[in-house]
Amino acid sequence: MPDNLGENQEEIFSKVLRAGRRTYFFDVRETKASDYYLTITESKKFTNEDGSYHYKKHKIYIYKEDFESFSNFLSETMNYIFDQRGVEVISERHQKDYSPDNINSEQH
Repeated sequence: MPDNLGENQEEIFSKVLRAGRRTYFFDVRETKASDYYLTITESKKFTNEDGSYHYKKHKIYIYKEDFESFSNFLSETMNYIFDQRGVEVISERHQKDYSPDNINSEQH
């Protein structure tokens, strides 16, 4: 039997969030004991100079005993970011076509 539990267990439920060069996969998988856990995978596309491309993936595993704390910490952290920096994506200012006139004047 394969050693890597996370890579070899069947997906029960899956959602995909495409966000530019990044794609996030939210997958429910089943343990050997028939319980469920969550994997979140970030896949980021990189283009080589010759036009070919490759993906780098990062994965985290979240188990049921951690769901409540994980959810609370994630929510608290995102709220902190919005409270401190608003909802505008600041990195958009660095795009070639950025113009302050294109930004909604109402900030959080």
